[in-house]
Amino acid sequence: MIKTYTFFLLSLILVGCISKEKKTATTDNSKATSIKNEVTLAYKTEAKLGEGAIWNYKTNALLWIDIEGKAVHIYNPKTNKNRKIATPSRIGTIVPKNDGDVLVALEDGMYNLNLETETFTLFSDMKSDLADSRLNDGKCDPSGRLWVGSMHLEQLEGKANLYTINGRGEKETKIKNVTISNGIVWTSDKKTMYYIDTPTSQITAYDYDNETGAISNKRIAVSIPTELGFPDGMTIDEENMLWVGMWNGNAVIRFNPETGKVLEKIEVPAHNITSCAFGGDNLDVLYITSATVDMSDDELKEYPLAGSVFKVVPGVKGVKSSFFK
Repeated sequence: MIKTYTFFLLSLILVGCISKEKKTATTDNSKATSIKNEVTLAYKTEAKLGEGAIWNYKTNALLWIDIEGKAVHIYNPKTNKNRKIATPSRIGTIVPKNDGDVLVALEDGMYNLNLETETFTLFSDMKSDLADSRLNDGKCDPSGRLWVGSMHLEQLEGKANLYTINGRGEKETKIKNVTISNGIVWTSDKKTMYYIDTPTSQITAYDYDNETGAISNKRIAVSIPTELGFPDGMTIDEENMLWVGMWNGNAVIRFNPETGKVLEKIEVPAHNITSCAFGGDNLDVLYITSATVDMSDDELKEYPLAGSVFKVVPGVKGVKSSFFK
């Protein structure tokens, strides 16, 4: 989540099925040509800050969270049922461990959540690292380490970090002096990590060592014009292209990290798009979360479906998300 920096309205809402546009690449990331695409409503709700979408391919369920609503959500697309579990404090991310347990980032550290009993057990105490801050987005790398970042509660520049948590609950600081730690993914060859610190309006790339978790050779992969919004949560497809939810941008954008260019832009009938994840039996459905916070009264009227979960079949498949080990 970030504060509103720019007003960017793009919408066309129909009941049940919302016809939208998918944009194709140009040499300018602020411009794109259009082809037809359809975004549909997966689950109607009014999440304050829907986030953290991740597909559990073993249970065929979408895990997602509401940070400010203090809740874990488990959505079953086949039954269209959504289960809600209240959390003791604001939650930053969720990753699966096995069929019955997930790891969640709460305000003072990482907790194991048993989905059957709905009990939380402290796994890694991070209270001393989070003065005036909270944990935010995170995902597991191909070896099963959790990478989770923080953000200052007042969003002060450079007051946050990116950490790793291993299977023993041990913490290591990997990147210091970030502001709002957000999306993170790894390529299929396990050699590159992409990472978002939202206010920079950039996606950075690092060389990644899967055996040790070491990162090096930081460089800018994508620079994003602010008129497109601000990059939030991110996922990767089987072609190693990046899909990014655009806060304040009404869209999910597919970027080519090798060229830095926009490949497609999928407009969504919500103002603040927060995360996305490939799911479904064939990992060919892109699920998209959104938020109602940081919207004016006029924006809330313009986007009555804000806070809901959306879906689209973009014509490319995702990859299986890594579980925590």
